[in-house]
Amino acid sequence: MRAMAISQGGSNAAAARHRVEELRGQLRRHERLYYVDNRPEITDAEFDRLMRELQELEAAYPELASADSPSRRVGGEPAEGFATVEHVSPMLSLENAYSWEEALAWLARNTRLLGREPRGFVAELKIDGLSIALRYENGGLVRGATRGDGLRGEDVTTNVRTIRTVPLRIAEETPLEVRGEVYYSKKAFARVNAEREAEGEPLFANPRNAAAGTMRLLDSRITAKRRLDAWLYGVADATPMPTTQSDVLSRLETLGFPVNPHRARCESFEDVRRFVEDWSEKRHELDFETDGVVVKIDDRGLQQELGSTAKSPRWALAYKYPAEEATTVVRGIGLNVGRTGALTPVAFFDPVQLGGTTVKKATLHNYEDLARKDVRVGDTVVVEKGGDVIPKVVRVVLEKRAADAPPFVMPSHCPACGDPAFREEGEVVLRCVNPACPAVVREALRHFCGRRAMNIEGLGEKLVDQLVTAGMLTDVSSIYDLKAEDLAALDRWGEKSAANLLAEIEKSKSNEPSRLVFALGIRHVGEKAAKTLAAHFGSIEALAAASAEDLEAVDEVGPNTAAAVRAYFSHPKNRELVDRLRTHGVRLEGPTRRRAASGPLAGKTAVLTGILPGISREEAGALLEAAGAKVSGSVSKKTDYVVVGESAGSKLEKARSLGVKVVTWEEMLEILAGRE
Repeated sequence: MRAMAISQGGSNAAAARHRVEELRGQLRRHERLYYVDNRPEITDAEFDRLMRELQELEAAYPELASADSPSRRVGGEPAEGFATVEHVSPMLSLENAYSWEEALAWLARNTRLLGREPRGFVAELKIDGLSIALRYENGGLVRGATRGDGLRGEDVTTNVRTIRTVPLRIAEETPLEVRGEVYYSKKAFARVNAEREAEGEPLFANPRNAAAGTMRLLDSRITAKRRLDAWLYGVADATPMPTTQSDVLSRLETLGFPVNPHRARCESFEDVRRFVEDWSEKRHELDFETDGVVVKIDDRGLQQELGSTAKSPRWALAYKYPAEEATTVVRGIGLNVGRTGALTPVAFFDPVQLGGTTVKKATLHNYEDLARKDVRVGDTVVVEKGGDVIPKVVRVVLEKRAADAPPFVMPSHCPACGDPAFREEGEVVLRCVNPACPAVVREALRHFCGRRAMNIEGLGEKLVDQLVTAGMLTDVSSIYDLKAEDLAALDRWGEKSAANLLAEIEKSKSNEPSRLVFALGIRHVGEKAAKTLAAHFGSIEALAAASAEDLEAVDEVGPNTAAAVRAYFSHPKNRELVDRLRTHGVRLEGPTRRRAASGPLAGKTAVLTGILPGISREEAGALLEAAGAKVSGSVSKKTDYVVVGESAGSKLEKARSLGVKVVTWEEMLEILAGRE
């Protein structure tokens, strides 16, 4: 081999270094020709020969090893886990439009905010994949991270390196962060599922889920075999920053990034409409899944002027194509038991293709929904799935119903534990109220360990099921009773994996109490309500002791939420559960939210409504509280100020009817500065 010939020469290291750089350059060029430009110049066998030569040289001369070498794409040893990284700027989601009327409303809203109608848009086909952020420094890829919660993601650099369309080195020395989507082509997705089926593993539901699962594999060698792909569409950090979205895409292409060719620069919004219509049917001919078109105002100066809400940039829109429908036959109706004991009927039917995925079942939501649609076993039904929307039964084709088809009768007992099921007054949901019901316990455990709750990495759905079946988990407090020797004795477990999980469990004990409030799974208490309650009461004990009146006095906590919290903590088993968590050292206390004793708004009550310019309502509320104000979610005679932004609604009308002072955010800033 060439590597052996070099090693026998007089200037071995110098010759090897020269040849290694030569091979890396050739391989990078051929990777781009093959994977990005789709015009290969050499055969697969020749490519493999060059790769083998490079690998042999790097093995013979370890000092020449480089993280950005094409040889590193094949993956290294399995990783122990993924570190959390903070994004240089938030990775926000996009506002959706499901009709052209909604798209026009988006344009009209931005026209009002700018004081003029924007001209110039970029329309790009929306990729159904996993959002990714890639960081380059001194020309080399140093980090790849998932979107995560938008502020923090997982460091999946080792897996990103296996994506052959992603360049490991670019001709740009200044720091650069680009964003895009990792996805599976239809062919690659079909191949992966065929391999999983042959190995007896469960199939991936759709390409997006498959991409997300593959990027989070700890063994990058498996990731490399699955042949993920990527398209880049954004720049988050660059010097200088491009002035338009068109320039962004051009620069990405020039640097060697894969960019979706199915895009257009549209001078007018009517041109955008034509692009959307042109791809409505043509998109089905593509080798990747797309459920819509992303529309962006081209001028980045206008983008900055419009800014973002807490969730989405105002200057971008995801236009979603209408939901697809299919006709199928119901073969059975079953019941799922959720973590709150809700019994949810589910229709199982002959598999159909919808939105690029195989659909075999759909929720019927509750007995009232099932009765209204009158779905019966043997019925021919129309099912629908649009984008990421959960499949649902739209209607029954009554003319095809068999004359003897019996109606479905909801059971009087829980199918999981056999206890009687109850329906609370005023509700349509039938529930199992047995806290020891195995189905309720499983769902409660899964929720408790979830990323938005206690975030116990590694304690996922399959392991929870395994531990419940083994009798090692009986409720959420039993998580903290797990022992290394018991875990290590499980199938496919060892001392190291057991130690890693126990470290994650131990780390969860120091979470903010708001996470625990959410993790307990109290009805009507989502993440936002959990944060509000934890901040107000300061501890789980104080929250548990609060009366319904105390709870309803908390801003944005209504009677239903107050009643649910009281019902939860009134149950002896739940109080015992909290006591056990305390015994295990789980953090139950945190800082209370206190308003400033003095300040320009001391003793005042303010309400925020509408889209505020350049700031989220949460950020604005924090500023008002720092100035001494109480920020309320509803307008009353006791309200001192209603701060209005764009698209203010009923709160503004109520303020006017009650004679409450109405101010803009700019006027409120004047008040805060003492210049009123």
